[in-house]
Amino acid sequence: MPRDSLDSQLGTDYDPDQDPEEKRTLRRQYRSLYKSTTEDAQGHAQDLTAEQLVEKVKQSDSLFHRVKGTAEATLDSTFLLAATQMGAAKARAMKAGAGAFDVDDFVSRLITYMGRNQGVAVPEDIDSDEEQDYSGELLDFARIGRRALAKSHRVPVMDFMLGPLSIEQKKRAVIKRATLQKDEREKKKPQEITESDITRSENETTKNVATLERILQQQDNKVNLFRVIVNPDDFGQSVENLFYLSFLIRDGKCALEFEDGEPFIYVTEQPSEEDYAAGLRKQQMVMEFDMATWRRAIEVFDIKDALIPQRPKSTMRIGGKWYG
Repeated sequence: MPRDSLDSQLGTDYDPDQDPEEKRTLRRQYRSLYKSTTEDAQGHAQDLTAEQLVEKVKQSDSLFHRVKGTAEATLDSTFLLAATQMGAAKARAMKAGAGAFDVDDFVSRLITYMGRNQGVAVPEDIDSDEEQDYSGELLDFARIGRRALAKSHRVPVMDFMLGPLSIEQKKRAVIKRATLQKDEREKKKPQEITESDITRSENETTKNVATLERILQQQDNKVNLFRVIVNPDDFGQSVENLFYLSFLIRDGKCALEFEDGEPFIYVTEQPSEEDYAAGLRKQQMVMEFDMATWRRAIEVFDIKDALIPQRPKSTMRIGGKWYG
């Protein structure tokens, strides 16, 4: 339907600038109408008479002529939905003769009359102009259509009454999945490791710190820090040497001092508790030692050989295998 004719039929136009007070009043009246309708019914459609329900729908129609916004139209739709549900409930509760109207029985009779025999006999009061085969699967909607045309003025179309009555409920196919069977012969027990299988290595840190202390004690004078720790063939062990040297300095067995900006290491007598009580304090520092510094030290101090001998890489034996 064209927009102009729709507006003229409803008697209203969309107006986003409608007076706010008018919109609040309209919403309040819609809510009051919805509340009175549902509370009067109290969940039972038969508590409202058909005349009362029609009167409330008329009130909704009068309110709808003042609707000019979507929020108010939503309230109108909510009320109409509730009224429709009540009307449907009242229709289901209608009694014809001695018993209530049975929807299931009505549908079964329709199916039987239109050709699908489900064990329900054709009523005697239904006349048939031609013999009907009830063994077919499709429903003959044309047959019930000819009956309906006698009572209806609606123009018949191709899909008239075509739908749910001819649809079979689909059953979900059950798919059985094959279970993977594993060959028991391929299973292997995990390797058991006992205490005797693990060869424990010596405490490398303690051993290497002691080795470095002996090397420094053999030096007559102060030694340049980089000549002590740098291994020109192994950057990793140079970093380890610096790590081991830090233990000697921490325990007070070695001292670090600078002369004209050059760091020197020398062996000292380990301080006693009396020395610390007299005011001797330990000082901490963080030294950055990366590969660029390592290469620069080798170049500047012309380091050819390592003062600390090259150490073999530590390995650990677990079971029958070696891990480096």
